[in-house]
Amino acid sequence: MDLFMMNCELLATCSALGFLEEDVYHKEPDCLESVKDLIRYLRHEDDTRDIRQQLGAGQILQNDLLPIITQHTQDKPLFDACIRLMVNLTQPALLCFGKVPDDPAFRHHFLQVTSYLQAYKEAFADEKIFTVLSETLYNLLQLDWEQRAEEDNLLIERILLLVRNVLHVPADPYEEKNVDDDASVHDKLLWAVHMSGLDDLLKFLACAQSEQQWSFHILEIISLMFRDQTPELLVNAGQMRSAQEKQKDMQELELLRQKELAEKRSRTLLRGTRHSRFRGSYVIQGLKSVGEKDVIFHQGLHNYKNYSHDVGKPVRRVPKRKQMAQDSESQRRSALNVRLFLREFCIDFLENCYNRLMYLVKEGLIRERAQQHDETYYLWALTFFMAFNRGQDFRPDVVSETMSIRTFHFIEKNITNYYEMILTDKSDATSWSRRMHLALKAYQELLLTVNEMDRSKDENIRHSSSVIKSNIFYLMEFREIFLTLLRKFDERMQPRSFLRDLVESTHLFLRMLERFCKGRNNLVVQKRRVKRRKRSKKSLQTEPSAEDLEQTWQIVSQELISSGFQLSESLTEGAVPFDAASETPVSEQRTEALVKIQDCIISRSGPEALSLLRAARAVWPEGETFGSVEVEPEEELELLKQILFTKLPRSVPVESALEEEDGVELEEEEELESVAVSEAEFNFLDFIKRFANPAVVRPYIILLRSYSQNSSHTNHCIARMLHRLAVDMKMDALLYQLSVFSLFNKILGDPAASAYQELVKFAKYVLNRFFVFAAQNNKAFVELLFWKNVGAVREMTEGYNKDREGTKKNSKWTPEEEEQLQRLYEEYKDSGVPDVVETLLPLLSSSRTRRDVVTRMVSMGLVDSVKDLKKERKGTRIVLWTEEQEQELQALFEEFKDSDDVLGNILKRITAKRSRARIVDKILSMGLVSDRRDLYKKRQRSAPARSTGMTEEEFFDVTGESQEKDMDIEEEEEEDKSVRDEDNEDQTASSAKGRQKIMSRNISSEKIHSLRNMVQTLQQQGLSGPVLWLQNCLNRTADDREEDGVSHPVALVPLTEENEDAMENRAFQKLLRTVGIRPPSDGQESFWRISPSLSVDQLRKLAVSLDPAETEAEGDPEGNQDTSRAVEMEEEEEEDDEDNQELRAQALRALLLSRQRKRTSVESKDSPSCEGSSDSVEPSDRIEKRISKKRSRVLDDDDDDDDQRDISDVDPLSRSKFDRSLDSERESPAAPAKRRYKRVLSDEEDQDN
Repeated sequence: MDLFMMNCELLATCSALGFLEEDVYHKEPDCLESVKDLIRYLRHEDDTRDIRQQLGAGQILQNDLLPIITQHTQDKPLFDACIRLMVNLTQPALLCFGKVPDDPAFRHHFLQVTSYLQAYKEAFADEKIFTVLSETLYNLLQLDWEQRAEEDNLLIERILLLVRNVLHVPADPYEEKNVDDDASVHDKLLWAVHMSGLDDLLKFLACAQSEQQWSFHILEIISLMFRDQTPELLVNAGQMRSAQEKQKDMQELELLRQKELAEKRSRTLLRGTRHSRFRGSYVIQGLKSVGEKDVIFHQGLHNYKNYSHDVGKPVRRVPKRKQMAQDSESQRRSALNVRLFLREFCIDFLENCYNRLMYLVKEGLIRERAQQHDETYYLWALTFFMAFNRGQDFRPDVVSETMSIRTFHFIEKNITNYYEMILTDKSDATSWSRRMHLALKAYQELLLTVNEMDRSKDENIRHSSSVIKSNIFYLMEFREIFLTLLRKFDERMQPRSFLRDLVESTHLFLRMLERFCKGRNNLVVQKRRVKRRKRSKKSLQTEPSAEDLEQTWQIVSQELISSGFQLSESLTEGAVPFDAASETPVSEQRTEALVKIQDCIISRSGPEALSLLRAARAVWPEGETFGSVEVEPEEELELLKQILFTKLPRSVPVESALEEEDGVELEEEEELESVAVSEAEFNFLDFIKRFANPAVVRPYIILLRSYSQNSSHTNHCIARMLHRLAVDMKMDALLYQLSVFSLFNKILGDPAASAYQELVKFAKYVLNRFFVFAAQNNKAFVELLFWKNVGAVREMTEGYNKDREGTKKNSKWTPEEEEQLQRLYEEYKDSGVPDVVETLLPLLSSSRTRRDVVTRMVSMGLVDSVKDLKKERKGTRIVLWTEEQEQELQALFEEFKDSDDVLGNILKRITAKRSRARIVDKILSMGLVSDRRDLYKKRQRSAPARSTGMTEEEFFDVTGESQEKDMDIEEEEEEDKSVRDEDNEDQTASSAKGRQKIMSRNISSEKIHSLRNMVQTLQQQGLSGPVLWLQNCLNRTADDREEDGVSHPVALVPLTEENEDAMENRAFQKLLRTVGIRPPSDGQESFWRISPSLSVDQLRKLAVSLDPAETEAEGDPEGNQDTSRAVEMEEEEEEDDEDNQELRAQALRALLLSRQRKRTSVESKDSPSCEGSSDSVEPSDRIEKRISKKRSRVLDDDDDDDDQRDISDVDPLSRSKFDRSLDSERESPAAPAKRRYKRVLSDEEDQDN
């Protein structure tokens, strides 16, 4: 970006800073304000970082800011502002853009900002600048903690951030093309840091106890200082080369010389002594061309080895996502004086600062006080300084902080986390792979340090090493980490340097483990095994015999009698039969409580069974399933005996699931996994066998391809692992693969093969073994095309059919077997057996699994899908009734038909356990009863019922009974949910219709009170007109929906000003919400709308409740008398139990509501309705039978709905007469209910006439 393109305001601000005349900088009076303006401009720059680029193009930092801080240090506000601005200008480009941009335009801006940062770094390579920074920092550190102000701490942090930013700037590869031992810009910067004394201040901040808050800043700066260095180079800096190093260099030179001479010899042999003007044409025998003839070669013989069919073809592009990851490591040897300075820095840092700084950083990471990815600096420091310590007079005490099992665990956890992030965050997989490589090198360095401690002359150090190794080898996660990383290696995401360090670390770990095992007879290690138990194949428990139960009961009863039925506090508090948070229904939990009590008795734990019984009685006092509240100990004993000898329904195991695989649905059994931790004796050979896997061998072959670039140690690690597999484990067939043989051929044909004697020897051994094997197995050459696992290797060497003899896989189905299967299926498919497949399995001539039979039946077309042959859940779909079961049911019914609970007694004693609904349907189909209600429990009132008539008190009971019916119906529906899908459509429709009626009646009853109060309040506020308008809208909507038969939202559009004001009134809006009118949606609707879920009946009832005449009727004396009379009646009945009081209160509210209802059109003149209503009333004896002290269980009955509807449909005058008749009948014997209802209706007709 050119300077003349700078923004005029920005240019004016930069001009107001000052000017540089010769070496003196003259600041302007507005210099401080200009610096602050530049900070403000940077805060509001756009995504292209235009302000930053313009300031970089104008070289503001080089020409203005740096001279200001060096020449005007005494101006503290200006100095602070300049430091703050420079921290902003020098922040990394990656932080400015978030990531490396993919867009070409933004990529250009990113590179432009990076180039300006490189110019800043070159300008900072000045000793004067760092002298000013170090002196300022020194003066600030001289202040005690109490004397430092907040501005001082901010300035310290900004100076450290500025140094960090400058060191972080990457080198320019096009500008810095220096050779080793030459000073680069980074070296100059480090030398300026050293000459200014800033490195000593960094060491002070790292070890000072009062400055521990800067630990992460210090560690980051130190890591950037040693960015291009290696520990080996720093250790050897300034020292004479050893004889071993000289010998190594001579070997490398000799290797290159031999390779060059071999290439010259090969070229000499291929080229003739006499030059040929014509290249000639040759036929390559054995190599076919496109046709059937041999290839004709038209070039010289010296190019014969380079011939390929791919010559002349376009190079196939490899997609970017499939390309191999590239190494980003760059190492160079800095100038000697810089290396010497850094070497002394490392020695001082290890002796005085390392342990304390690493402790503080580790604590910050564990307590999550660090920023994201700060653990990478910790991993780098651990790797670098421990490697330097190994090379520089190894001293374990200076790195004791990181030599612990906690450090091993911390690194292992980070490796696992990085691998998971590689799989999940694929867009940033390269960065996660780099972090994973850093953690792997840290783990490798820990192993190298432990290995170095093992070779120490100090006995204490060797003992510490042995303790660390025993812990590492004992824990499974530390032993398995390298095996896991090798199996999960992906060359697209992990570079070859990562694979090299992984192979070398694995070699070191196996060598240490092998030596550790040799000195011990038996090594015990931790072993974790995943237990999988199949839920569908749960073994059935054998039921105890009657003699065993009798013997068990004698022991348990004697124990309880001897203890006097007294329980300890621990048993009483520990008995929990009910879990309120469980999703299991209450009825099932009650059955489970009975099963628990039975199990306790069977296990002869009498006190525990008794405590569970008492706890269950406290949870479920009704029904007397667990006894009454005032039960005696002898009765409890008898109840426990009944529970023991009763056959209770046990929980059904989860059946196996079937899923579709390769177009055929196969059965897949559900498994439960649990990790079992145990100890086992470790066998090194068994551990090595786990490396015999193609997923492990393949990474070694990938690294072996670059054998010429690998170090001798890396090639040795590869050859040693392959030797373990091929020679020690006799698994050489794992390497019988064409790409491996091609690589061996390349090694054997290498002119410098003498330098790779270990690889050459191993390649010859594998090839010789293969040709011996090929002479015995004629399929060996075909096997070269595939990678092989251990099973395939065994098949190749021992025979292809030998391994399959003992497997569970059955042979193919013969035509005779298929014919037998079809015949048996045709015979049993209509027999009514619950599971056809289970019936056919024992009848087949050959042993087959259920999966084999199901798959074959689907393939033969006997069934359409595997779903048709699913296992039935036990105890849930027992549909067929045998003749013996029907006789048993009829006998039980005859025995208990006169009892209070017919159905309950039958359910307890019937042998074939079925649901309540199944038994009811069967009894009805057998004609034993004509009404479902006759089968449910009958509850007697405490006071004897009157022989004739009905009082108002009894009317309350009858009225409240409808609510009891509703609750009982819902209970029955929940109980029958498991079998509802097999009921016919008519029953389903009728039950749904009944539920709709119940819901509509309940909604009206709940809303009526609040609506009446709201209408009365709105009348007092003068809103009677809007209420009447709302009532008319509801009536019109009801008429429209009844006529059209379609329900849709209807908008309430206020056309008058009075109605508009009412729509904004909060009280009126509350009334609308209570009625069921929803407010307008935000931004989409403008008017309130009547909900489409309201039925015609509901709309009309709501409209009647909004009638102002009803609210006036509240104040009439007759209503008050009725209300007071009802209250007096309620007070007279206070001696009854609490359940009856609640029911009467509900009936009283229903009676008051019925008085205030008024329909718009009276249909009382209709004689059919009158006859229907009178016919729907049940006889008084039936009503007397229903009157009870507690709730009775009944099924859905439309007759009661008709009764309630007939009473509510009459006009208010008839209702008042009806109320007065109730009052009069209370004093005299009441008439039968049916005759009384007729009298009410006749009074209504007289009034109309």
